Amino acid sequence: MSPPAWQLQRNAFGRLVLTDEAGQAHVGVVPVRAFPIGAPDEGLSVLGSDGHELVWVDRLSALPAGPRQLLEEELAQREFTPVIQRIEAVSTFSTPSTWKVTTDRGPTSFTLRSEDDIRRLPGHALLILGSHGVTFAVRDRLALDANSRRLLDRFL
Repeated sequence: MSPPAWQLQRNAFGRLVLTDEAGQAHVGVVPVRAFPIGAPDEGLSVLGSDGHELVWVDRLSALPAGPRQLLEEELAQREFTPVIQRIEAVSTFSTPSTWKVTTDRGPTSFTLRSEDDIRRLPGHALLILGSHGVTFAVRDRLALDANSRRLLDRFL
C-alpha cells in the first residue's frame, strides 16, 4: 500500500488540515461518506471549507493508519446515528406518536411525526427520523425481538 500524495493532520485548534500534492494547506476540511449506511468503508470525499472536493478516497480501510484514524475520528463526531436495539413502547399507532426505545447509546424517546419519516434501506435496514432531527438506525429489522417487530410493523 503506497501512501497517499496528500497529508492530513490536526492543527493546534483541533481542525483537520489537508496538505495537497502541490503543498497547499487547506484548513478545516470535512470528510463525507458517499454511502454512510450501505457501504461506510467505500467512497469518502474530503471537502474544503468552501465545499469543494479536495480528495477522493476509494476505500477508507486502504489508507495508512495515521490519516485513516484522523478521518474516522472526525466522522464519528459528525455522524451521530444511534442504533435502535429494542422498541419498548409506542404511544399510539397513528402519527405523531412517541416511541420509547433502547439504543446502543442507552434508552431514549422521540416523536415520529409521519410514517414517511421511516425510510427503508437494503437488507432490512431502516432509518427513522425523530422530530428533533436525530436519525435512528435499525440495522436489521428482522433481528429485533418479537415485540419490537410487532410495534414496528404497524408503521411499515
